[in-house]
Amino acid sequence: MFSKLTGLWSTDMAIDLGTANTLVYVKNQGIVLNEPSVVAILNSDGKNKVLAVGLEAKEMLGRSPGNIEVIRPLRDGVIADFEVAEEMIKHFIQKVHNRRAFTSPIIVICVPSGSTGVERRAIHESAERAGARKVYLIEEPMAAAIGAGLPVTEPSGSMIVDIGGGTTEVAVLSLGGIVYAESARVGGDKMDEAIIAYMRRHHNLLIGTMSAERLKKSIGSAFSPEDGDGEKYTVKGRDLVNGVPKELILSQRNVAEALAEPIGTIIESVKRALENTAPELAADIVDRGIILTGGGALLSGMDIVLRKATGLPVTVADDTLLSVALGTGKVLDEMKNLKSVLRTAY
Repeated sequence: MFSKLTGLWSTDMAIDLGTANTLVYVKNQGIVLNEPSVVAILNSDGKNKVLAVGLEAKEMLGRSPGNIEVIRPLRDGVIADFEVAEEMIKHFIQKVHNRRAFTSPIIVICVPSGSTGVERRAIHESAERAGARKVYLIEEPMAAAIGAGLPVTEPSGSMIVDIGGGTTEVAVLSLGGIVYAESARVGGDKMDEAIIAYMRRHHNLLIGTMSAERLKKSIGSAFSPEDGDGEKYTVKGRDLVNGVPKELILSQRNVAEALAEPIGTIIESVKRALENTAPELAADIVDRGIILTGGGALLSGMDIVLRKATGLPVTVADDTLLSVALGTGKVLDEMKNLKSVLRTAY
């Protein structure tokens, strides 16, 4: 919003600071940025400087020379590298404002429900140092539920399962609060790691993170095909026996076997949440079912395995990749009505 009094732009924003991707929602404008949470640092004469951020930096993963370090500053949903995260947030804020003069914005940022006070303060301080006037935090499952259109402020139970890059957030919500939440540090990254470990263990083939992610997105499945081996995919890597490049053809069954452990962890988290839900809220969940959001919700068959494990209806939200960012943005747009869902780090 442009201020005639100051001649400056004051654009409040909501940030879904994800392990895999960062999305920025600008007040009354919608999502204006969606880029990988990756930073490339150039070491020149003993001094570090930011070389690239976002998509450009992600393309350097596994391909950079010794003087360029490609860093993902968030691990398991929280900041692992404070300084690099701060630079990344600053870069995205400047990119959104397109280098126009602007007053310090109000920023709402998502945090995992299981993050500690120290982790929340780190995120809070990073946003402040990046130029925010005021920083609010919102727990990821609450933001995902609002983005998915669940009636979180009503006196009825809603259950959300948000499978992100670093964490899976399972929560039961009612009356604008989280009644029960469980944050499992398993998500898209752990699935990629499971595929890499499977390839090394069963095929003596070393593949990179990007290759594992492409394999997961192409033929990844939460369960093995009932008949045959399913779709095929050619994966390339380095033969650990001979040390030379090699390619293999993998099947959907192979990838389902590789993903069995992280999928099992997500199912157990959902079951624990249901076991700890009060009877009245459980009755509401039976009627409404479980809503899936996040990138992991797009894994083929994820809704089916959860339906079989719980016996409840399971629905993948519309715009599942954007649910958290849209929910955070809605809170920013309607802060007077939804301020009760916001938290501070102190």
